Amino acid sequence: MPRKPRFILPGVPLHVVQRGHNRADVFFDDEDRRAYLSWLGEAAERYRCHVHAYVLMTNHVHVLLTPHDRQGPSRCMQYVGRRYVPYVNGRYRMSGTLWEGRFRASLVDDEAYLFHCMRYIELNPVRAGLVRTPAHYRWSSYRSNAQGKIDPLITPHSLFVALAANAPDRHAAYRALFAGRLAAKQEAAIAAALHSGTPLGRESFIAGVEKRLHQKVGYARRGRPPARSDELNKKGL
Repeated sequence: MPRKPRFILPGVPLHVVQRGHNRADVFFDDEDRRAYLSWLGEAAERYRCHVHAYVLMTNHVHVLLTPHDRQGPSRCMQYVGRRYVPYVNGRYRMSGTLWEGRFRASLVDDEAYLFHCMRYIELNPVRAGLVRTPAHYRWSSYRSNAQGKIDPLITPHSLFVALAANAPDRHAAYRALFAGRLAAKQEAAIAAALHSGTPLGRESFIAGVEKRLHQKVGYARRGRPPARSDELNKKGL
């Protein structure tokens, strides 16, 4: 069966998720997480991918990034994998694959869905029942985006910068976005786009992507009902 193509465009945010093989754990302690983030930072700088949000869960990873070129995301994830997998196998006397095949990815309509996607990523630990608020989870971008903690991995998106004229007000405006829960419809749309690999956005955005790529990309939710929030949590999204 042929692989589904990944739709990637320079300058367009991309939501990336990579899951452990058979949903097995990929992080076992904080040292593992620090190592992964260090290599992700190296990869992002080397392949010119600006990271706007991320979260490290026990058995999967979410990253929202904007690439400089179409090869950047694949090279970035390959760079991390070629270092992190041998590290885990060596440290824990394991062998074989760690990740569940290729990473999933979905282009994101920044004007309509960027902040939905950032909230979706940083609220992952809350949906999973690990913490009550995203501020209590150490291994995500929330503390950088919402509280101003220095995180060398994060490059603010232009829309984030436009939230306010100064950093304290930007962080406050971003925190305000988390006052209410992300709607189930929004969660389902993001998860469906990831599952299908299709762009997340308005019809005009999708039409623009197709024009730039010179090919049809499809619609994530065509022909099937949206998944419920509890189903998404069971799938580790």
